[in-house]
Amino acid sequence: MEEKKKKPIGFNIIKNAPTDGHKGFGIGALSLENVSPVIIDVEAGEAVVDVGAMHARSVVEKGIKFLKEKEEVPNGKPYWLVWVTIDRKPEGAYYAGVTACEMTVDRSIRRGYKSLPEHVNKMDKSMKRHIMVDHMDDKSKKLLADFLVNHDESIWNNSTDQLKNDLLG
Repeated sequence: MEEKKKKPIGFNIIKNAPTDGHKGFGIGALSLENVSPVIIDVEAGEAVVDVGAMHARSVVEKGIKFLKEKEEVPNGKPYWLVWVTIDRKPEGAYYAGVTACEMTVDRSIRRGYKSLPEHVNKMDKSMKRHIMVDHMDDKSKKLLADFLVNHDESIWNNSTDQLKNDLLG
């Protein structure tokens, strides 16, 4: 009978093993293995993990043409795309990188606003263990904090004071 493997951290949704079977491009690159995109719907007061956001194909983004100027989408519904990176330390898993990107969507005209370079840079910053959430509105900070605590309180408890202070003030 096979031994049960240690349960992975439930947040872990992307697997990227560049050394798995080939020796070419990507060796030594940062792994996306512990990064998860969380979409916060500010008006609905909801936060969910949406794997599609890794490739700009989240439920929120599908069917939307994104424009580079926020003013071009005056009635856009506010969202945050939050890149959450989980890492381990001797005490256990913790939220190591948490970075938030603004996004608005107006379904009625199938248009939205986001800065693709910002989304890519913030994902990179999350992977490099940065906390960048202080620019979020208070309601969204609370939603994100509640989501992270409810996902796994021990991971939250192991996280930095900076993350807790930036989200809970």
